[in-house]
Amino acid sequence: MSEGAHRAGLVAIVGRPNVGKSTLLNHLVGQKISITSRKPQTTRQRITGILTRADGQLVFVDTPGFQTEYRTALNRVMNRTVRQALEAVDVVLWVVEAGKFEPGDEALLKLLPRNAPVVLAMNKIDRLKDKRSLLPFTQQMSGRHAFAALVPISAERDIQLEALVKTMIELLPLRERIYDEDEVTTLSERFLAAELVREKLFRLLGDELPYATAVEIERFETSESLRRIHVAILVDRANQKAIVIGKNGEKLKQIGTQARKDMERLFGGKVFLETWVRVRSGWADDAATLKRMGIG
Repeated sequence: MSEGAHRAGLVAIVGRPNVGKSTLLNHLVGQKISITSRKPQTTRQRITGILTRADGQLVFVDTPGFQTEYRTALNRVMNRTVRQALEAVDVVLWVVEAGKFEPGDEALLKLLPRNAPVVLAMNKIDRLKDKRSLLPFTQQMSGRHAFAALVPISAERDIQLEALVKTMIELLPLRERIYDEDEVTTLSERFLAAELVREKLFRLLGDELPYATAVEIERFETSESLRRIHVAILVDRANQKAIVIGKNGEKLKQIGTQARKDMERLFGGKVFLETWVRVRSGWADDAATLKRMGIG
């Protein structure tokens, strides 16, 4: 890159569920803007994060994990989001788990664009039992696509992230900043509040129930010293409502308390959060409900 040159552009982060895309985005921008969970398929919408450096600005689009197992309207919208993100970006950052190549990876491989450079991030190298297996895996992956670069990383431990950033900046077009240098996301506080509640559902409930839940912000009022946020947690069936509420309301209280603390850290001010649970059968196949949540 010539001295004084500046690059900027859109980078789509794609990958099958549970490879660490959201964790990577949060670590790259230095702030929690995308919810994380050990459960797969946590992200449901495009999440935009911005990293500004002296020599370049990376505008990341974190997409839902591409999956082939479920056929609800929600999952169709999520997969369409992945496809759309790949159509209009300057660089694709494909995240796989180091040492693993599964059917979900194969499905995404077929969607990779031919008109944009693709960087392969082989994540979770810190979890490899045999570090020597990384070299043959890298060689195997290099034969699957004409990658612009292959970078082994650990998003969770910040290993090789600087090298990854430099690689991506060099692939961006020469361009002035797209956003101001102090911006880290294009998401609204209303959206971020809903996502933080949804994160607690994934972290505090059982393995399956979080996938049957959704979050709607019914009121979001801001004053100089306080944000008042009223949240409805949607479930599919009445028995799920009882589980989310918990004995004597303890589970719902735990969800609300943890979400409120995260909101106060993120927004930098006091939050009054009120949560309740509503049964809305078939919400994942209801276009109107998905639209209210900004999905689709």
